[in-house]
Amino acid sequence: MMNASTGHRPGGRGRVRAVSTALCLFAGALTAAAAGASPTAALTPPVSLTADDLTTWQTNGIVWSMAATDGVVYAGGTFSTIRPPDAAAGTSEQPAVNFAAFDAATGAPTGCSLSFTLSSGTATVRALALSPDGQTLYAGGQFGAVNGEGVSNVAAIDTATCTPRQDFKIAVSATVRALDVTADTVYLGGDFTSVGGQTRNSFAAVTTDADLLPWAADADEVARAVQVTPDGQHVVLGGDFFTVNGTTSHALAVVDATTGALTKSYPGFIPNTSTVQDLTTDATGLYTANEGTGGGVLDGRIAIDLDDFQQRWRDTCLGATQAVLVHSGVLYSGSHAHDCASMGGFPDQPRRHLLAQSVDDPELLPWFPDTNDGIGEPVGPRVMAQTDKGGRHYLWVGGEFTTVNGSAQQGLTRFADGPDTGAPWVPNVSLSTLAPGQIDVTWQTSFDTDDGELTYRIYKDGASTPVHTTTGYSLFWDRPQLKWTDTDVAVGETHSYRITASDGTNTSAKSPAQSATVAATAESYPARVLADGASLYWRYDEGTSTFAADTTGGLNSGFLRNAPAYRQTPAAVAGASTAIGFNGSDEYAYSNKLHPQPTRFSVETWIKTTTVRGGKIIGFGNLTMQNSSRYDKHVYMTNDGRLVFGIHNGSTRTITTPGSYNNGAWHHVVATQGPGGMALYVDGQLRASNFLYTTNENYPGYWRVGGDNLNNWPNRPTSNFFAGQIDETAVYPTALAASQVSAHYALRTG
Repeated sequence: MMNASTGHRPGGRGRVRAVSTALCLFAGALTAAAAGASPTAALTPPVSLTADDLTTWQTNGIVWSMAATDGVVYAGGTFSTIRPPDAAAGTSEQPAVNFAAFDAATGAPTGCSLSFTLSSGTATVRALALSPDGQTLYAGGQFGAVNGEGVSNVAAIDTATCTPRQDFKIAVSATVRALDVTADTVYLGGDFTSVGGQTRNSFAAVTTDADLLPWAADADEVARAVQVTPDGQHVVLGGDFFTVNGTTSHALAVVDATTGALTKSYPGFIPNTSTVQDLTTDATGLYTANEGTGGGVLDGRIAIDLDDFQQRWRDTCLGATQAVLVHSGVLYSGSHAHDCASMGGFPDQPRRHLLAQSVDDPELLPWFPDTNDGIGEPVGPRVMAQTDKGGRHYLWVGGEFTTVNGSAQQGLTRFADGPDTGAPWVPNVSLSTLAPGQIDVTWQTSFDTDDGELTYRIYKDGASTPVHTTTGYSLFWDRPQLKWTDTDVAVGETHSYRITASDGTNTSAKSPAQSATVAATAESYPARVLADGASLYWRYDEGTSTFAADTTGGLNSGFLRNAPAYRQTPAAVAGASTAIGFNGSDEYAYSNKLHPQPTRFSVETWIKTTTVRGGKIIGFGNLTMQNSSRYDKHVYMTNDGRLVFGIHNGSTRTITTPGSYNNGAWHHVVATQGPGGMALYVDGQLRASNFLYTTNENYPGYWRVGGDNLNNWPNRPTSNFFAGQIDETAVYPTALAASQVSAHYALRTG
């Protein structure tokens, strides 16, 4: 193991898998039930730990290693003090020289205090592991003394007395980064080239009395992880190496526990640009934490079956993984993942540091507590450990972070299997009266850090009893729209609605009341948009929220970023609808759904601006939380107000209007591509076209409105983002005909 035992001893490594095949937790999957649907549970199985961090003492530096047993958690690293949970750095500190011990249930220090020091240089504790009986704690790192007792980068601590064992001393030539222990053997990994005066390259084994064993698994580069299999027959090695005992096996290898002979090599299994940082096991599986540098890397996790040491699965998230741990059929990990799109997860965006996956499936589970990157490298979490106390199971996390779940907390944090105290976010609600005689209530599904399946209750006209109950599945990057239609209304009546979200234990506040008046007839413009087959239609009638409701049956809603100006009037078309305003610097909207390449399409919207900096109005891009790296199928404005429609099919292809449209008036813009090529309409008239370009770049992406990358496009404006008002945005899976475009424009007045 790297840095810690993670609480997995030979008698306790095995965990019964809690596989929840009935839930099929596909990202973005959504269920909706009729009124009276069964309420959701507080945690979505197989997740059994809450994402609510518990009060925990802090360190003033980096926690590199942990081990835990019988309700006590040991932490080692590079730090000099610890302090209470709410204390600011430099206040209320107690000495703790690279080591501290804590009560797992309270988060407070125990009476065990040890000082790991070095006469010259910086001492650090990089690995901790407990003997199977819990009576001895082994420590590795770079240090020359423990409580003044001379040692050489490895030490044994009597846990009953919290004192270094005098009978365990052996010279290790350099830093020890990994330890694992059986009843009679201590396995070491690190930077060393000799142990006990004899050559040992990166890995070694000694008895529990510190006698060097003939076991030999020489590696050519640094060792970072060592893990004994549950049956005690093999030792799994992880690190930077390319050979073990002279045989090619990069970053991962399996050797015999008695001799060190190579049992399973992995040539080409892990990219040369990647390493193994940590290892852990359960009864049937081995799990790796991987870190890469440069392109073509493996940063995620691999699950390997122990019966044949063959891959069960691997994930392809980007953002290196530092620590892994299994509890109740779930693989918990510490990383700085920022892009999991390649495996159906979140697209490239700010880093997420704590993730969960089933041991049988790499799909991300709904468990998303978070830290920041912190200090040091910095990458956030570095190590995990677990133990039970008082009928609760505790997961501890250590590392470089200085915040947890948005609040100040340095070096250490912990989670438990209850109670769940965090409520889901308040739903964002929108009402529509496009169809006569009914009110459509739509809402953006909420987010809960440890539950994907939430229960929604709709309250009408201030009633205390919900008029409708349903469930929906959502994740922080995928919050699909839900819809319920109220037909128990009459023309001319005004009704209000509020919605709550519940995880089964905690319920959000009710959403702000939204009101609508039942229409007698359909509005002409939106009715025609829907009749012509729009697959996305945002009217921007929401209040202050992150939600752009989709009026089509596809529930293709959008996220609004950085609080654009809501409910702008007068809107582009007749009726009670409103527009939205973007600031031209960082405000935009993007579709919740990831879409395949549209081979033929139309984009339609209304714009109103006086900008002289141009900007993208609408387009297709591969990212959501930052400027896209692949982007085309877009309409943008140049600095002089002309409109450009562009696609990419080997090179940039554009058509441009001869006139300018930054005169402060509303303008109707439609761009189409299909078998007839490209066409750009403004105010119902064809302004530019090219019949040659019938294809565009093939990549999955998101529709974005208000801004995105325009690098390397012709007549690129000063700004990537559009400053002005936008209204009535629609996307179609077909190329609209000129007659349809002109008909839409003609209906602007009702």
